Amino acid sequence: MDQVRIFALGGLDEDGKNMLVVEVNEAIFIIEAGLKYPDTGQLGVEFIIPDFSYLIENKERIQGIFITHAHDDVVAALPYLLKQVNAPVYTGALTANIIHEMLKKEGIKNAKIHRLKRCSKQTIGGVKIRTFPMTHAFPDNFGLAISTDQGYIVYTGEFIVDYDMLQKEYLCDLNELSDIGKKGVLCLLCESQGADKSGHTAPKHRITSLIEPIFEASEGTRILISCYSQSLFRIIEIIELAKKFNRKIFFHDKGIRELLKHLETMKYYRVPKEMEINEKNFSDDMEDVVVLISGNGKNLFRTMTNIANHEDAHVSFRTSDTIIVASPIVSGTELDASNMENEIYKEGGKIYTLDSKTVLSMHPSSEDLKMMLYLFQPKYYIPIKGEYRHLYVNANLATKMGYSPDRILILEDGQIALFENKILKSVAQRLELEDTMIDGKENWDVTGVVLKDREVLSTDGVMIIGVGVNHKTKEISNGPDVQTRGLIYLKDAEYIIKEVGNIMENCIEKAVKEKRYDNLTVRAEARDKISKYLMKETGKRPMVLPVIMEINS
Repeated sequence: MDQVRIFALGGLDEDGKNMLVVEVNEAIFIIEAGLKYPDTGQLGVEFIIPDFSYLIENKERIQGIFITHAHDDVVAALPYLLKQVNAPVYTGALTANIIHEMLKKEGIKNAKIHRLKRCSKQTIGGVKIRTFPMTHAFPDNFGLAISTDQGYIVYTGEFIVDYDMLQKEYLCDLNELSDIGKKGVLCLLCESQGADKSGHTAPKHRITSLIEPIFEASEGTRILISCYSQSLFRIIEIIELAKKFNRKIFFHDKGIRELLKHLETMKYYRVPKEMEINEKNFSDDMEDVVVLISGNGKNLFRTMTNIANHEDAHVSFRTSDTIIVASPIVSGTELDASNMENEIYKEGGKIYTLDSKTVLSMHPSSEDLKMMLYLFQPKYYIPIKGEYRHLYVNANLATKMGYSPDRILILEDGQIALFENKILKSVAQRLELEDTMIDGKENWDVTGVVLKDREVLSTDGVMIIGVGVNHKTKEISNGPDVQTRGLIYLKDAEYIIKEVGNIMENCIEKAVKEKRYDNLTVRAEARDKISKYLMKETGKRPMVLPVIMEINS
């Protein structure tokens, strides 16, 4: 019977960086390759991606990478993975077009991108795999069922259940889900971020009824409305409202215009040409227009702050403007969103913010998750995607559906669930993982070290100790000279500076006396001793940089 291993390289007890691995015997299948944005304290970090070490070591076994849609938290790490692992990518038609553009910008050639129908069956690496359509904020979204002789491994992807959804590219096929469930599901993996919300997410994901009265009340004046770039469903709602009120629309961000072009190419949605104002024809003094400001995460709120401060190249805030924040504030953006609101209020503006408790993102609430359990009837349930509290609440939902605790797995990143003979054999084995931090540079495998150094510098400062020695005799000829930045005020800590100099001198003299002097070795020894001394005296661990200059006399 097949041996099945399931584990995550990211996405458990965190927001974003989603990556799952399913192994059926020797075949490895990767599901998603996402990033997450850094916490406020992670200075200089642009974003964080999973640790690919295990995949690189076992790249010959990888049969495919499945990307369910084109949101950053599931696709944006893909270029970094493909630079290390040349494996075929399987995804929907719209997402495939976006991935092609993404890889082109990164200079990645010869990547094999296979377009899947949302409802399909294929054999990859000797394993039968089904896709099934699911409703999400991004069109062409799908879930995945990997066949084993123990039963299907089902990954729902990100979804909601919306009975009023009419567009084909967003539709969910519950009959397909039920059919998979009838054939036997060993393990179901469902996302958890909305598990603490009661009822169904639909229709609380729709914003038209909430912002239409604001459009009506703002006749003759300009509307600035912000929305996350990847909330395509919500952006289309905004465009349709602008159309209803005969307002022209200006897309502030070029990125969203590119996404809408992809929709037009797929014939999913088209913005009427007569209602769009391009950058060349847009003027900041126009009235009765809608300015759609889009972006991702904190950058969206920072753009709005720039507009309020009159620091934007295209739009400058006026007190007559109506401002709508159509993307509710989410974890990690609170500070930037607060700064934005402060700046707008200082300018005397009117701002309407949609509350995240009233307007839900297109992720499953409790009843949506219960429906998946009902349709698939899995033997085991694994909550995924979310902080630990979300995973815990999702697990509790399963217990209310009659699942005993031994059939529910709350895993950690790197923890491996091993299944044999339709039974969970072990969760003891785990991979040691480290976040890979990216600062936007090409040499990404080095930046993790660099960014950690930046963090040390930002919190505990730096101390540089310079000494000159005779190149032949190794006798100290000048120094030591001690300089600090961000550690201590020198005039108040002369004894520390003197002792640090003494430690440096002693390390050099002792090594010379014992005839074991080596420049690098002595510097490392001095660094260690000085660091311990500074920790004892100051309670800080600054970056210590000993420098020994060997001078020809």
